[in-house]
Amino acid sequence: MRAVAQSVDVGDERVMLARRCFFHNGDLPDSGLITPAILRSWQRSRDLGLKHADADGLDSGGRARLSESRERCAFLLDQAGGLMEHVFEQIRASGSMVILADMDGMIIHSLGDAAFVDRAGQVSLQAGALWSEGLRGTNAIGTAIAEENAVEVLGREHYLEHNGFLTCTASPVRDAHGKMVGVFDISGDHRSYQRHTMGLVRLSVQLLEKRLFETTFAQHILIAFHSRPEYIGSLQEAVIAVNADGAILGANPVARGWLRDLCRSGDDNNFGRLLKLRFGALLDRAAAAERSAHTILKLDLRDGGEMYAQVRGLRSSTVTIAPGFGRGVEHPGPAVTRGGVKPCDRSAEKVTLDCLATGDERQERALERARRIAGKDIPLLIQGESGVGKELFARAFHNSGPRANGLFVALNCAAIPENLIESELFGYIGGAFTGARREGSIGKIQQAHGGTLFLDEIGDMPLSMQARLLRVLQERSVTPVGALKAVPVEIALVCATHRKLKDAIGRGEFREDLYYRVNGLTVTLPPLRERSDIRRLVQQILATESADSGRSEVSISEEVLRFFDSYHWPGNIRQLQNVIRVSVALLDHDETEVQPLHLPEELFGTDPGDDYEETRHPSQMAESQPPASTLPAEVVAGAGGRSLDQIELDAIALVMREVGGNLSAAARRLNVSRNTLYRKLARMA
Repeated sequence: MRAVAQSVDVGDERVMLARRCFFHNGDLPDSGLITPAILRSWQRSRDLGLKHADADGLDSGGRARLSESRERCAFLLDQAGGLMEHVFEQIRASGSMVILADMDGMIIHSLGDAAFVDRAGQVSLQAGALWSEGLRGTNAIGTAIAEENAVEVLGREHYLEHNGFLTCTASPVRDAHGKMVGVFDISGDHRSYQRHTMGLVRLSVQLLEKRLFETTFAQHILIAFHSRPEYIGSLQEAVIAVNADGAILGANPVARGWLRDLCRSGDDNNFGRLLKLRFGALLDRAAAAERSAHTILKLDLRDGGEMYAQVRGLRSSTVTIAPGFGRGVEHPGPAVTRGGVKPCDRSAEKVTLDCLATGDERQERALERARRIAGKDIPLLIQGESGVGKELFARAFHNSGPRANGLFVALNCAAIPENLIESELFGYIGGAFTGARREGSIGKIQQAHGGTLFLDEIGDMPLSMQARLLRVLQERSVTPVGALKAVPVEIALVCATHRKLKDAIGRGEFREDLYYRVNGLTVTLPPLRERSDIRRLVQQILATESADSGRSEVSISEEVLRFFDSYHWPGNIRQLQNVIRVSVALLDHDETEVQPLHLPEELFGTDPGDDYEETRHPSQMAESQPPASTLPAEVVAGAGGRSLDQIELDAIALVMREVGGNLSAAARRLNVSRNTLYRKLARMA
């Protein structure tokens, strides 16, 4: 501390020389006395007519303006609240405050040591006070806004003399699109200045911006990438949000810089164009990697380079079933009605329970039971096969109750290694274990404070974690790994599983006491093959996929719809959505109707054109067999002694010339699938 105090004293002497030069002599101080950012701020403050010795006329903002600002910044406040509490715990008893301000410089939330808060209140360093440069001259909050960068204002570097006892460090906070939306600040007594404060502020802002980005694009596919695999999962990773076609919807600061360097042509709108691998193939590889727990992929770039990537959000993005859902930004919505349940507004960006009502009796029964407990302290357990939409149902339940403005935090208990699930769920303090981040981490339970915690595949949670979870649910508090103090939490709990938990209890794999704690109400979602509303689901998914691909007026033929009605759908709604997505992608630019030849091969075993008829009723097969006369007459007449293969290739060549090379038209003329035609054309090459 003595070394710190001596450095502050030396700094004070330099600043005093600079102040005499600037304020009393009217000259510019030497560059070694203060930083360029502070000098620019002093000049702006003087140009605005501020008097450095004046402490009068300071606007406190007022309660009305504070309320308006908090409402306007509700999304930012929701994301920052838990982080600010965590940061304050790290600096408690240091005579400091953690502050969040809006873009006008108004303080909208703060946490601080009681002794320092009293002193800070004397200069209105409190919620509702405005700290813009135009009002208070050089200060960390206002100057960070003006400079659009992180700044540190130490002691007498503040423009107004009566603020000279403060040392403040602040950085702008940017939203998912790179726009400044607020300022994060740590302020304290200048005698307690710590050199690491700037690092702590920058790190806190990085964590907050990461949370803003991931929450904004929670319904989309996220791709994290870096040239080195060990950086995946760190704050140095580049992250983009994309739609199912690879179009980039948003990028974090690291990714924006990376894309600028890589895309020499300036065409950085589609991530797939940068890869040698097709974007659809990347998603397939990512899904396979997720199942095998090897989630980091090595990708080759078109420019000859390589990078490592991790695809996130595939699961949530593939269960979206209603038009418009999954493409919007999930900001906190309006307050719920007095009844507690919000109706479905298809122009809104949040799925509610009403949005999932598509006509099936069993589905409607599950929805009605869930509606009745929305807003009540009753845990919800969702059962059903993989792919039936359990997570979407959980989100809709969250969005239909009074916690809709809080966070929906999901954790897949089956997707996280057993040695990591404890830290993911409960969080940890810095240095709690080998490999722990120095700044610690807030767990999923604490993140969900004020909102909903969704534990997917809870039947796969290790027994040791079940005991700790039970304690959290009973005591309404969570103790991070390595911490001594419990943190109170208030959450709604929703769990899901495809297992029969009672059978797991009998095998000793699931605690009976936890089962009755999480099983307040059980709803079972029917598999797709048993639902009576398949056609309505198909139309909703088709509308979404058509819009995402930039198409309009796409329809599905009656023949395909009949097949959908009779197909067994082992992958349920997730599989149906993938089938429709592929089918729409396979349409040529002049095609507007999905036919059997557009369906993916997996539905038929090998090739839709070859095997589709075998999946249908025999009485339907004869009427769809092509007559022999569909072969071009020129080919039939000149067959001579040629082999069947040669006749076939001649027919293909002739038809391709007649349709001008249009593969879809040629496939229809020849009554084969496009995949079959591709294979046969390859033999002609």
